[in-house]
Amino acid sequence: MTHTDKLIPPYGGSLISLLAAADERDALRAHAATLPSIQLSARALCDLELLATGAFSPLDRFMGRADYERVLAEMRLADGTLFPMPITLPISADAPVALDAEIALRDAKNDLLAIMTVEEIYGWSREDMAAQVFGTQDARHPLVAELHHWGERFISGPLRVIHLPVHHDFKALRLTPTEVRERLAELPHSNVVAFQTRNPLHRAHEELTKRAIEGADATLLLHPVVGMTKPGDVDHYTRVRAYKALVDRYYDRDRVVLSLLPLAMRLAGPREAVWHAIIRRNYGANHFIVGRDHAGPGNDSFGRPFYGAYDAQELVARYADEIGVRMLPFSEMVYLADEDRYEEASRVIAGARTAAISGTQVREDYLHKGRPLPGWFTRPEVADVLAESYPPRHKQGICVWFTGLSGAGKSTTAEILTALLMEHGRQVTVLDGDVVRTNLSKGLGFSKEDRDANILRIGFVAAEIVRHGGAVICAAISPYRATRDAVRAMVGGDQFCEVFVDTPLDVCEARDSKGMYAKARRGEITGFTGIDDPYEAPLAPELTLDTVAEDAEDNASRILGWLLDRGFVRG
Repeated sequence: MTHTDKLIPPYGGSLISLLAAADERDALRAHAATLPSIQLSARALCDLELLATGAFSPLDRFMGRADYERVLAEMRLADGTLFPMPITLPISADAPVALDAEIALRDAKNDLLAIMTVEEIYGWSREDMAAQVFGTQDARHPLVAELHHWGERFISGPLRVIHLPVHHDFKALRLTPTEVRERLAELPHSNVVAFQTRNPLHRAHEELTKRAIEGADATLLLHPVVGMTKPGDVDHYTRVRAYKALVDRYYDRDRVVLSLLPLAMRLAGPREAVWHAIIRRNYGANHFIVGRDHAGPGNDSFGRPFYGAYDAQELVARYADEIGVRMLPFSEMVYLADEDRYEEASRVIAGARTAAISGTQVREDYLHKGRPLPGWFTRPEVADVLAESYPPRHKQGICVWFTGLSGAGKSTTAEILTALLMEHGRQVTVLDGDVVRTNLSKGLGFSKEDRDANILRIGFVAAEIVRHGGAVICAAISPYRATRDAVRAMVGGDQFCEVFVDTPLDVCEARDSKGMYAKARRGEITGFTGIDDPYEAPLAPELTLDTVAEDAEDNASRILGWLLDRGFVRG
């Protein structure tokens, strides 16, 4: 394959640029000031940027109904082109959008990004998308939980992008597909191996990528995702610092291009792997490394993986010829202690002394305990970056989320737990449902939408506290499973402890000093959880408390024990 062949865009089309010319932008800004507007979510911002630069080529807009429905059913656009992931723009029912009219698209700060001419407005089914794209209705899947909070309609139409979302970090590494292709064309190797990563690179990854480019006589496109990844992942600032250190010191500069991908991952497993391969083809790669459980979100509510370990590799391999990208399986690498080198696990002779450290062990046994990672496992520059970003576990954030019926004993247990944590040296923020409604959520009612808004507000504040290393206790009825799982995704699963206060309804009614249950029984108030509005019990909480057989102090001590065992509190 020649450089010219390598740089031909897929599907015989051209790399799309939706960016308005410089001399058009002032006029478009002035025109946009007269238009109604909507604010884009963080996910839609990522999608808009990649649509605008051609990373989603041949897609040139948020999908219309025909593309959307065929992608769900067949992983193809309406014209038959392979494209496995729906790229849509949800809007609320009351958004100021009309057919054949223009709408301004703005970011969270109200800065203008683009103008869309609305050609389609259509409804969609959360259940259909969850089942067909993610293969599950389980709200423990972060995207399935997120779907419940998307708008009721999708819109589509031609876009004029006035400017891309602004990024102030790592500007030299934020390259468009065209810019990446130009850099690749300057290097001596015609083949390109792309490596998808959302985690730090250790010695095994380094060895794997070097073997891959040697075997394919290729350049490495080290292409980490810096948009939205799996909740709880290492932040991209830390990861990119580590990638830069590796590229600068341990790779041949004529064999590697480091570029950042502002992608909002869907964690859709096999479908996502095919999508990733198409995206990397648009950036100029013709080989793509696919790992075990590629783009998987972890385990479902019953502790089972959402996708098979090798499903993603098999699906990418099936469509490799059509995409124009060869699938390279991510081979497990182990360290041969007696030979001071790495080798593929399948090629290690019986009886050889090997060593390996899992991702869980990196977090639990080293980073969270302040222990240095061994040199055979990771480069010292990477170890230093991780150590700076990851304090010991007892200084990391944690959210304890109490859920249960009104009167179950959430607030009482939370109050005791607060005292115990402070006794052990942790400062605690308490977000009690009743108190939050008086302050943070004043004005919200008790419809399902308002209840969800209240819980998501609590979750947002809790996630910020956790991100900055704080301990937060939340005590709210939070009746809906999908909303609680959305909060779990915001906080990050490793730093979220769901506590189900499992008190029977009749006991809660007997404890009701405010008489709220009695009023609900008489019909004086409606939509009361447990009476005429459902409570959806957690399927797999970290802890379930019995407040009939156990008192609140014993239950609080049990939660403290859970936190001690996991290092969030020093013994």
